[in-house]
Amino acid sequence: MARTADHEARRRQIAAALRALMADAGLDAATVAEVARRAGFSVGLVQHYFPNKDALLLFAYNDVMADIGDRVAARISEGDLREEAISAIVLASVTELLPVDDGRRGEYRVTRAFRGRSLDNPALVEVTRATWADLRSRLAAAVDNGKKCGEVGPDTDATMAATRILALVDGLADQLHMDPAGVAGGRPLPVAAEEIVRACLDGVFTGECQYYRR
Repeated sequence: MARTADHEARRRQIAAALRALMADAGLDAATVAEVARRAGFSVGLVQHYFPNKDALLLFAYNDVMADIGDRVAARISEGDLREEAISAIVLASVTELLPVDDGRRGEYRVTRAFRGRSLDNPALVEVTRATWADLRSRLAAAVDNGKKCGEVGPDTDATMAATRILALVDGLADQLHMDPAGVAGGRPLPVAAEEIVRACLDGVFTGECQYYRR
């Protein structure tokens, strides 16, 4: 068991080195030799854990998307514990996808590099597809829960609402990364982006949650 845990820890350490390189200099700079150097391993040891670069890329892509999913899940749990309205929990969750600080800007660069690479790599395509399907499912479940507690109108299509929210957030992420110092409506772009997301959610979550009142 300890050997298995050590094996997984080293794979994650190598993947973290790859992600750091991609965040700093892009995918082209992330050669196996450079990944090994940054991870503090020999090239041979990296190749022991990952027989080729595509295997390393696939593992690292799954790793970064899992991290994002874990962060979103944590925001949901925190909101539940604080008995927040579903709309507030969704807002906190989807803003985790916006590159508004150094960590998330680096993460954005990594995920977009992987997304571009996935155009020619079916395994990476599947990671992208599964991740966005999972996010849509989580958002649709939140909208359905909103119907039950009174925050969302009964005729709202949950999957359509979830798809619209994700499309908006994804587009805003592109703008925030390309122009982090930009201004919209007289406000810094990160502030404007949150207002735009909030307005979208206000159009979905039009009522007031009755659950915690009871």
